[in-house]
Amino acid sequence: MIHSIVGPITGENDNKKIKGTVVLMKKNVLDFNDFTASVLDRVHELLGQRVSLQLVSAVHGDPANGLQGKLGKPAYLEDWITTITSLTAGESAFKVTFDWDEEIGEPGAFIIRNNHHSEFYLRTLTLEDVPGCGRIHFVCNSWVYPAEHYKTDRVFFTNQTYLPSETPRPLRKYREGELVNLRGDGTGELKEWDRVYDYAYYNDLGNPDRDLKYARPVLGGSSEYPYPRRGRTGRPPSEKDPNTESRLPLVMSLNIYVPRDERFGHLKMSDFLAYALKSIVQFLLPEFEALCDITPNEFDSFQDVLDLYEGGIKVPEGPLLDKIKENIPLEMLKELVRTDGEYLFKFPMPQVIKEDKSAWRTDEEFAREMLAGLNPVVIRLLQEFPPKSKLDPEVYGNQNSSITKEHIQNHLDGLTINKAMEKKRLFILDHHDVFMPYLRRINSTSTKTYASRTLLFLKDDGTLKPLAIELSLPHPNGDKFGAVNKVYTPAEDGVEGSIWQLAKAYAAVNDSGYHQLLSHWLNTHAAIEPFVIATNRQLSVLHPIHKLLHPHFRDTMNINALARQIVINAGGVVESTVFPSKYAMEMSSVVYKDWVFTEQALPADLIKRYINTVKDLFSFLLCND
Repeated sequence: MIHSIVGPITGENDNKKIKGTVVLMKKNVLDFNDFTASVLDRVHELLGQRVSLQLVSAVHGDPANGLQGKLGKPAYLEDWITTITSLTAGESAFKVTFDWDEEIGEPGAFIIRNNHHSEFYLRTLTLEDVPGCGRIHFVCNSWVYPAEHYKTDRVFFTNQTYLPSETPRPLRKYREGELVNLRGDGTGELKEWDRVYDYAYYNDLGNPDRDLKYARPVLGGSSEYPYPRRGRTGRPPSEKDPNTESRLPLVMSLNIYVPRDERFGHLKMSDFLAYALKSIVQFLLPEFEALCDITPNEFDSFQDVLDLYEGGIKVPEGPLLDKIKENIPLEMLKELVRTDGEYLFKFPMPQVIKEDKSAWRTDEEFAREMLAGLNPVVIRLLQEFPPKSKLDPEVYGNQNSSITKEHIQNHLDGLTINKAMEKKRLFILDHHDVFMPYLRRINSTSTKTYASRTLLFLKDDGTLKPLAIELSLPHPNGDKFGAVNKVYTPAEDGVEGSIWQLAKAYAAVNDSGYHQLLSHWLNTHAAIEPFVIATNRQLSVLHPIHKLLHPHFRDTMNINALARQIVINAGGVVESTVFPSKYAMEMSSVVYKDWVFTEQALPADLIKRYINTVKDLFSFLLCND
């Protein structure tokens, strides 16, 4: 306070300069294909088209500008042409010098204008020795495109948190204006420099313009097919169906719109592309067919599966390798297409078969993976015996289980079924009601499967063992006649042993499909995207809840957008590899009807599965894993 009074009297603050440091990453560091960006930015710099910054007061409003924070004089990044400072890979530090204005007082934000040719990624701005404040730090982490692409100035706030009512008055309109910009106006096709977070239905999975067999229903916006919202792209409708959004060509998949700050960094993108390429080998079959046997879409033996972990496919010299090298960033090539004898499509060895290649065949391992495998979020305590269906009997007839006491009684370590249930030692992995309504349609494709129920028993040593597996098909005379059930029980040798292995395989296929479509895609990816959008539309970066949520949303929109383009789209990876085939996403929509937000977290999820006491929880989580 004394300093602010004495300074003007003594002239101490006249011509005072505020030194700052800007840390950013130039486009030419992140984009391997744009070699002209750096040169053109230097040309713009020589022509006086520089990067400017203006401080915004947090304490003094400008009456001529609606009492928004008073703006300081523009300052410019220094030595852009000659700076070669590197903090970490790709980052550069630039000095900036502001003329200190006593009427600005404490800065609460700054405006930046990029007058260069190319965008850059702005990390931070740090001000030193600000009168009355000392050091002030701005965390930005945002792409800044040339000013010509923006209708309003880019503004960044100090690394503070404020509720709306607590925001310094000179900053409030800047805060509100930033949210308006992020919401957009709901019109037009969005471009890469746009920062708009808006909602849309899942109406871009089908591709009727390619062929009517690739048409898919719109997910979301109806009681028949409810679904979480996705990020809007604004692409025009397809030619053959005005309700379906047109699709990007496959080669343009990486250009699908998401707000620029939601896109992967270059290292994350390289990792994603490497794993994606390993996952979509079937789409490269024309090139790889000569490298495989006469059935490239099938595993002819268990050794074919093991070869993916033990050998992979050796990278051949020739046009295929050259084509890959031309189109994939360098970091990815180092891992994916190595010149030291490494192999393409070689996957890490699963721990379960590292020591014993046949360990997966045992009942103990089959049951262990109910908890320690890929989908531990469905198994629940058995509440009634035999298990009953919740499907409408008026539509689907009798869908109750055909498992009887005789099937399991002799495998309960001397307990009766009632006593085993009372002691909470009977569990069920129930995939019957989810898949049965779609099973007739699924089995009309090249895929054939069953709906399954698996009963398990918790032994005295804390491990699970399977008791019975029920496989069900729709009645050949129609759904209203109920299900055709067949129950299988454990066997080790001969024909019965082989049939039991097949029953376990079908149960595992159900569990894997449920995991990919529902536990993973629907509940982990799709259900989160509306929260990402809503947070950015409704909560300023100054809001404490925004700062809390933001790290958990990283990469979600970009992953989901790429998934719509190549994974969950009609004819994509999911339809080609997961058994519901063309009905996969439609089926996930039907399951979403029962999705309840408050049931998704712990302990609510466990309570829903009747693991509702501390003792139950302890036993459930510590089943020998």
